[in-house]
Amino acid sequence: MRAGQIFVQDLVDHGILNKVSSIKVDLYGSLALTGIGHGTPNATLMGLEGELPETVPTETIISRVEAMHQSSTITLNGTHRIRFNPDKDMALHYYESLPQHPNGMRFTVFDANGDMLATNEYFSIGGGFVVNERTQLAHGENVYYRMTKPDSPAAGDTTPTDKSSESTSATETAQMDERTQQDLVTASLPFRTGNDLVQLCNHESLSIAEVVFLNELQWRSREEVISAAYRIWNVMDDSIKRGCLSTSAKLPGRLNVNRRAPRLYQNLMRGFYSPPDQDMLSGPQNSALSDGTASAAAPFTRPSILETSLTMMQRNELNGVFRKKQRSRRPHLPHLDYLSVYAIAVNEENAAGGRVVTAPTNGAAGVIPAVLKYYLEFLSEDPSRDILEFLFTASAIGMLYKRGASISAAEMGCQGEVGVACSMSAAAFTAVMGGTPAQVENAAEIGMEHNLGLTCDPVDGLVQIPCIERNALGAVKAVTAAQLALQGDGSHRVSLDQVIETMRQTGQDMMSKYKETSQGGLAVNVPVC
Repeated sequence: MRAGQIFVQDLVDHGILNKVSSIKVDLYGSLALTGIGHGTPNATLMGLEGELPETVPTETIISRVEAMHQSSTITLNGTHRIRFNPDKDMALHYYESLPQHPNGMRFTVFDANGDMLATNEYFSIGGGFVVNERTQLAHGENVYYRMTKPDSPAAGDTTPTDKSSESTSATETAQMDERTQQDLVTASLPFRTGNDLVQLCNHESLSIAEVVFLNELQWRSREEVISAAYRIWNVMDDSIKRGCLSTSAKLPGRLNVNRRAPRLYQNLMRGFYSPPDQDMLSGPQNSALSDGTASAAAPFTRPSILETSLTMMQRNELNGVFRKKQRSRRPHLPHLDYLSVYAIAVNEENAAGGRVVTAPTNGAAGVIPAVLKYYLEFLSEDPSRDILEFLFTASAIGMLYKRGASISAAEMGCQGEVGVACSMSAAAFTAVMGGTPAQVENAAEIGMEHNLGLTCDPVDGLVQIPCIERNALGAVKAVTAAQLALQGDGSHRVSLDQVIETMRQTGQDMMSKYKETSQGGLAVNVPVC
């Protein structure tokens, strides 16, 4: 969506939007192979109509795309209506990738005579970041991401190639290079590695969240930074609410997957998970294990096919050893229940085309909100400050992964999505629990170390199986990693920097069929129909 919006905005800035008579959209590699299941075509079309992820009315997307199919038109930037047949003018190149990145797309516009006016290629590198060939290397060095502005070219800006003239002047290129360098030098407390970050915190007696906050103040006011962070959390919280309260029974797509978050949430709210039985807490009574004598209870008589082959002696040997089960028992593990339902709620909303926060990606959008929501609901004594500390700490860890490896499943597999989200959440949870920078770094390392090698193999290209449950497991694992780190003093054998580099190497060695292509793993072993 963001790439499409950037392209049409560039058409406006260069004064050629009104000359456009038709447009051609090409999606390559991973964007084509899993694009339909991920909602990529629909999102791209919304971007071309001038929409942004933060503000697009998500409930109107499907109907608007259907209208495009019926009318064979699209309204570029929301103002310029042209002919456009999505079935013919949007091509999915399943077995072709652009050389710069697996998630590539190309936009080309033509005038009434069929002559090309402008074209550009864009690459979705994860986390909502969009670059083109000219800016991708510079973008990778940026410490922070800011929205692009027409009057101030920044890393991430793109410019169409005009057929009649070279639209990118030497001056504009110099401005972009200067701004890119400015990005590197104006951070008040720059860091490139996890080790740098911990040493910086110790030297300045700051928390990781405070380092991030002070850096953000180089580009925004205190009020703007705080307000933006709260807006992010509000979107996260709203996605949890919408997922838990949804009245839809099924998720879209051929898999016919049931929504589970509403039922799970209802069960929690009505106390469906009852406390453990008292006799379980009091320990074994009148059993052979407790006093060495045979139990006076009736012999084991539970109906079973084994009854025809077991002797009376064998059945008596079982007596008093195992609990006699007359019905299935429901576990009383509230932290697991809430973490799971929150994460599942967010990812079911994502699968249904609802608005979520890329944290760090849409496919891994449920982990961070689930862990933060759990902390706020059950542990926080100062929610306003804890939201900021949690989000700023998580963002610092995310920056390290983006700089040292990638947060794109098309490059890293799911270790670059759910794995990174788990690491970010573990670090942030440790921070709000009072952990030191060293303990925070330790938690981040644990969170990723045990996600190394995680593949991305969505069934039918949909962000449903295994993605939704994987987010729930990622949230639980994040809290476990934090607990382990908090039990230590921050010293550990494997550093975060080492595990990030390991993730990068693992992603490079991973076969492409396990990297968001739906050509391997569960995607080829689970029947679609």
